[in-house]
Amino acid sequence: MGLEEKLSKDGFVTSKIDSLIKWSRKNALWPMPMGISCCAIEMMAAAGPRFDISRFGSEVFRFSPRQSDVMIVAGTTTYKMAQVVRKIYDQMPDPKWVIAMGACTSSGGMYRTYSVVQGIDLFLPVDVYVAGCPPRPDNLLKALIKLQEKIQSGEEGAFSIN
Repeated sequence: MGLEEKLSKDGFVTSKIDSLIKWSRKNALWPMPMGISCCAIEMMAAAGPRFDISRFGSEVFRFSPRQSDVMIVAGTTTYKMAQVVRKIYDQMPDPKWVIAMGACTSSGGMYRTYSVVQGIDLFLPVDVYVAGCPPRPDNLLKALIKLQEKIQSGEEGAFSIN
């Protein structure tokens, strides 16, 4: 029905190469989980059967930065840990994206101390912020959907998920 309209007389589908690349990147995001604190439990729950992150092509949590393209930073980041997070981010191949999960990751949360980074956007370019303390797994899925829309459209800037 819809596919026959897209096919030419010889049975070929025509498209722009940029559209195909964006579509493939959008549907195969492989997260690099940076579970630093309590938000990591909710990130793990998103991979479970109840929330099933695999519906979005992101079920493959890679613990090697060279095989990942989305870093999910979940939890309180200290200045000592920030260097490690940045080093792992630098080892990821381009293009790469960052999801800041939780209040502590986005703004330091309730920790107003000298050792806690008051938002990872001080040392990483964040694409999607997920609100909550800790945010629910479905909010992480909404952030993933928002990131997929951003990749498909080629938009710039950061988004927030409430």
